Amino acid sequence: MEPIIRTIDLWKEYDQNGGGKAAAVAGANIEINAGQIVALLGKSGSGKTTLLNLLAGLDEPSRGRVEIEGKDLQTLGEQGLTSLRRRHIGFVFQFFNLLPTLTAIENVFLSLELLDVADRSRAYDALGAVGLRGKEARYPSELSGGEQQRVAIARAIVKGPSIILADEPTGNLDRRTGEEILDLLRGQCRASLATLVMASHSPLTCTYSDRVLRMEDGMVTEEAPAP
Repeated sequence: MEPIIRTIDLWKEYDQNGGGKAAAVAGANIEINAGQIVALLGKSGSGKTTLLNLLAGLDEPSRGRVEIEGKDLQTLGEQGLTSLRRRHIGFVFQFFNLLPTLTAIENVFLSLELLDVADRSRAYDALGAVGLRGKEARYPSELSGGEQQRVAIARAIVKGPSIILADEPTGNLDRRTGEEILDLLRGQCRASLATLVMASHSPLTCTYSDRVLRMEDGMVTEEAPAP
C-alpha cells in the first residue's frame, strides 16, 4: 500500500544570526498510511510545527521532499498546492485561527466557499457533528476555548479531507476539555477514514493515537506504539 504521507530525507534549515544554519527539521524519513492516527510528540522548539507546515505545503524544504497521496509537493506549483490544501488537507491550528467578524457557521462555511460549494447544510452538519448545534450564530468571542476549537475542527472536516493536520490541538485547553477534543478528533477521523497527524508536547495525545513519532532537535528520533 502506498503511504498517504511520505517524507524523504526532509530538511528545513534557517540562517542563524551568528552565521551558520540551524535545522528545524533534520533528515526526516516518515511513512504514514491512510487512516492512521499519529501523535507527533516533542517539546516546544523541537520542529513539530515546521514539519506540519512542510507536510501541508505551507513551507518549502531546504532539501529532500514531501509526497502526499503519491505526489511530490515541489512539482505541483503554487496553484496545485493551493488546490491540494483546499480539497485534501484540513488544518487545525493551536490558536484556532477563527475570523472574529464571522459567526461559527460562517467560519465553517468559508472552507466550502473556497471550493465553490454552495451547500450551507454541510456546514450545519459539521457543527452538529462537533456538538455545537444551536450555537451556529455565535461569534468566536461568545464561545469558550473548547467551543472555538470545535469550530476549528468543524471547519477542517466539513470539506471531507483525506488528511487532517492538528498543531497542538489541546495546547490552550484544560485537561478535561483537551480529552474531549482528542476524543472528538479521533472519532471524526475514524468515521471518515481520514489520516490524522497531531503535533503536541502532551503525552495525553499518545493515548488517542495508533503511532507515536518523537521529535527532538528537528529529528524524528523514535517511533513507538502509543501506550
